[in-house]
Amino acid sequence: MSHDQSDGVPQYTYTPDKRPPAETSEQLRARIPGWGVDLDPADRPQVPRERLDLDLPGVRWRFPERQPEHRPRERSIEHGTLPPVFGTAQPLHGLSGAIRRRAYSRYSEARAAHWLLLVVADRVEARGAALRSFGTLRPDNPVTETGIVAEVTHHGWRSRVGRGRTDVGHHSLDVVLVGGSWAATGAVTYLLARRVSRRARRA
Repeated sequence: MSHDQSDGVPQYTYTPDKRPPAETSEQLRARIPGWGVDLDPADRPQVPRERLDLDLPGVRWRFPERQPEHRPRERSIEHGTLPPVFGTAQPLHGLSGAIRRRAYSRYSEARAAHWLLLVVADRVEARGAALRSFGTLRPDNPVTETGIVAEVTHHGWRSRVGRGRTDVGHHSLDVVLVGGSWAATGAVTYLLARRVSRRARRA
C-alpha cells in the first residue's frame, strides 16, 4: 500500500503502486475459470526479459508535485483528486459552464446523461459564440458555414448514397444537431426581440 497521501486519501494513481485487489488471486481463480493463467511469471513468454526491479534514474519525486488549483476544476466523480497537471486555458463560464459542471458533479462517465449534457453544453457554447458574433463586423453565416451550399455545389448527395459509407446512418441526426440548434437560436432570438418590442411600445 502506498504511503503517499493527499488530504488523507491514499494515492495509487500517478505512482508505481497498485491498488490492492478486492479479491485475492486464489479467490478469483476459484470463481472465474481460466483467470490468472499467466499469473506465474514462468508462464509468460517475456520472462526472463521482463524486469520489475528497475530503478527510476532522473526521477526526483515519487509523487509529482501538484499544480495549484486556483479555481475549482471539474473532474469525473470516478476520480478522487485532480491529476497533478491540468489545463486552465479555457475555464468554464456562463450557461454552458453550468451544464458541464452538472454533468461532471452529478453523473458518472458510464452514464449516457453525462455525455448528453456535455453535448448540450457544447451546442449552447457554439450558439452563444454565434450570437456574440452578430455584435461584430464579421458575424457568422449559417448558410455558408454549415456546409449547406456545398451540399448542392459539391455533389453532396452523390458522395453519400451508393458508396457504402458507414456514416450515412447518422446523417439524419446531423440535421437535428446542426440545423436544430440554429432553429432554436432563431426562435429564442425572435421571442426576445418580440418581448423587447412590446415593452418599448408600452413605454
